[in-house]
Amino acid sequence: MGTYYIPRNVKGESRILYIFSVKSLITTLIGGAVGLIFYLIFLLCGLEAMGWISIGFFGLIGFICGTVKIPTIAGVPVTKKIGGESIDQIILRYIKFKNNRKIYVYTKEEKKNGTN
Repeated sequence: MGTYYIPRNVKGESRILYIFSVKSLITTLIGGAVGLIFYLIFLLCGLEAMGWISIGFFGLIGFICGTVKIPTIAGVPVTKKIGGESIDQIILRYIKFKNNRKIYVYTKEEKKNGTN
């Protein structure tokens, strides 16, 4: 008798607390840490409730950045290029682009007869 591979769906097995994947949990914690800074500032001002709201707000922003993918919308040209990618990947790519100090100049001289 031979052995056979039986495929199974393992997509949801990396989930923690059902809604959190590892990446979304990390980005939620990073957002919550940013909110914690605002919490301490609001706590010094005597606005503890606003501090808790800021922790929740920045945690939600972190969760969205780690979970949501940009949809591909046919009518919007930008989404044709980045559709299906996570927001955090787009943000990381933007940061890398802004940190690149190189300047690219494209020059193309075309001849009058239409050949290059």
